[in-house]
Amino acid sequence: MKERLTRLKVIRKLIKTYRVESQEALLGYLQKEGFVVTQATLSRDLKLLKVGKISDGHNGYVYTLPGDDERQESEQAVAQDFLRGCISIEYSGNIVVIKTCSGHTDVVACALESLAIDEILGTIAGRDNCVFVCLREGVSGKDFLNILKMKIPELDE
Repeated sequence: MKERLTRLKVIRKLIKTYRVESQEALLGYLQKEGFVVTQATLSRDLKLLKVGKISDGHNGYVYTLPGDDERQESEQAVAQDFLRGCISIEYSGNIVVIKTCSGHTDVVACALESLAIDEILGTIAGRDNCVFVCLREGVSGKDFLNILKMKIPELDE
C-alpha cells in the first residue's frame, strides 16, 4: 500500500521531469528509480492519476498530468456520481455493503475506484443495486466510512 503511494508520486515526478512518450519508456524510468512493476500495474496507475496524452507538436504524443483545477473538478464529479447512486452503507468487519439506486452499481463502484482509497482491496458491483467492498486486513468498515467522509464531506450516514 505504501509502495503504491510512493510509486504514484514518482510517476508524477517522472512525467513532469521527462518527455515520456510511452509506457515502455516510463517503465524504464521507474526501474531506474527502483520500482519493478508490470505494464498492467502501470496502466492502472496512469488511469488512477488521470494521465493523458497530448501532441508534442511534431509527430508524437507525450504523457501529461491534469492541472489542479481539472483534478478538483474531476474529484467533485466522482463524489457526485457516488452520492447520486448511494442509498446506504453498512459493514461487518472488513466487508462493506453499499446499497444503490437501481442500475447505479457500476457508477458507484467506479467512483470508489476513482477516489483511490488504498484501504480498499477490491469491489464487486452487483447486477442491480448492491456493491460489495472488501477492505484490507486490519481496516474496519468504520475506518472506511471515516475515510470516505473525508473524501466526500457531503456524505450522510
